Amino acid sequence: MNMKITENIRAADVVQQDLEYIVNNLKEEFKQLAGKNILITGGAGFLGYYLVKALLHRNRSSEGDQKIHVVIYDNFMRGVPGWLKEIKHDPHLDLVKHDITNPLPDTEIPFHYIIHAASIASPIYYRKYPLETMDANVNGLRYLLEYAKSRKDSEEPVEGFLFYSTSEIYGDPDAANIPTPETYRGNVSCTGPRACYDESKRFGETLCVTFAEEFDLPVSIARPFNNYGPGLKITDRRVISDFIRDVLEGRDIVMHSDGSPTRTFCYISDAITGYFKILMNGQPGEPYNIGVSEPEISMKELANKIVDIAGTYHGYQGKVIHKESEDQQYLVDNPNRRCPVITKARTEIGYNPSIGLEEGLIRNFIWYMENQKAVEA
Repeated sequence: MNMKITENIRAADVVQQDLEYIVNNLKEEFKQLAGKNILITGGAGFLGYYLVKALLHRNRSSEGDQKIHVVIYDNFMRGVPGWLKEIKHDPHLDLVKHDITNPLPDTEIPFHYIIHAASIASPIYYRKYPLETMDANVNGLRYLLEYAKSRKDSEEPVEGFLFYSTSEIYGDPDAANIPTPETYRGNVSCTGPRACYDESKRFGETLCVTFAEEFDLPVSIARPFNNYGPGLKITDRRVISDFIRDVLEGRDIVMHSDGSPTRTFCYISDAITGYFKILMNGQPGEPYNIGVSEPEISMKELANKIVDIAGTYHGYQGKVIHKESEDQQYLVDNPNRRCPVITKARTEIGYNPSIGLEEGLIRNFIWYMENQKAVEA
């Protein structure tokens, strides 16, 4: 399916096209999910935005088929987002206020599939809540793995389990390991300002591998590489949302680095497709890089691209400026380059990202233009 940008496209069109793209690329996977119950922890967050909406969109577009039942566990620490309030009465959706760092609540619903997406992923926020970040990635994960273990010999066992790790487990690779394959063991600080996130994700992976091997559980691991797109709060303090926030608030785009660090960026509809493919097709105990391998661009190039897009779609006349962050630890342990090898995901689970950076940035910018206020909570 080709997703087209037209002069009059609106944010709702962007989301609708994205959902159709996801569902069309997951026909077989969603067919297997029909009639099943799926638990998504952290479902009110950025990744939950499309994880949840894609499943419910599939339900609506598949008349007569068995529906997928979605259960969200979230502590709603930053409130219940507007998009979730709009769909909370869907008969195939249950919202449960629960902090995943506590034992799981009693439920009569057997979970056939589990996606553990409850984690703070923005450096600004996980440094503010380091213990909560570690607890979600370790203790919360352990509760879910124990649940899967407890149902192993039941009539309705857990059939698939996805843990969201991160590309940050690689730390700051040397040039010989960029692009970075899953076999790279990492160059990570265990005591720096990012360690609460990086190291708890690394230990989370160890838990997943151990449970997969010791108890024969279908646990797989995703390592996301710089996902972006609709659903991410503009106040989240990640680079693309930061740059677009500058634009929409009518000021110059501010870079806190010298602009030389490089990244590849994966649009959310491609990423979500990849995550469901891991859930359904991934090998137990195996990690999969989910991102794109090109283009690897500098932060300066990224900022200039956003200036050009904002000029076309918003009449923006600002520029890119450099200003040192008042946060002395802002760039500590920040990797210089981040670019994945995605061969394993392509060959083993059929992952095939196709949304280019230019198109993804335009789609994201259009969405933010109409949703800036709605996602600031």
